[in-house]
Amino acid sequence: MLTGRLLVVLTCLAALGSSLIAGVFLAFSAIVMTALGRLPPHQGIAAMQSINIAVINPWFFAAFFGTAAASAVLAIASLLRWGEPGAMLLLAGGGLYLVGSILVTMLCNVPLNDALAAAEAEVSRAPACGSAIWSRGPPGTTCGPQHPSPRRRRSCWLS
Repeated sequence: MLTGRLLVVLTCLAALGSSLIAGVFLAFSAIVMTALGRLPPHQGIAAMQSINIAVINPWFFAAFFGTAAASAVLAIASLLRWGEPGAMLLLAGGGLYLVGSILVTMLCNVPLNDALAAAEAEVSRAPACGSAIWSRGPPGTTCGPQHPSPRRRRSCWLS
């Protein structure tokens, strides 16, 4: 069982890791996606493919998955200490990180990145299709701000 001091240290590490990842997500959404949206589709796809390779590194993985491990331990510890003050907050914080960062990434972003990895960077046949892949998601993706119409999906994926 976690001692009080270890619980405080783990909570601080999880908060720090969550903050770091939140900063990465904010920078990506506010800056990188805006910049990619200004590029022609084939350049945007090539740039995003490069980003998807560069993100696979020990520093990012340590922050991303290390925070997930700390969050999982804190969530379990909160259940074991349910009657104590702050237990509900530990469960909420751990659960929010696991769902909001890990689950969303695995169910939404990884499939989009896999579709991009398989896409041809040269989309001169149908320029709108390239941007649809990385800004709106491939067919069957349930996560994403907008989805192309079925007709546009067919034209993009069958052309």
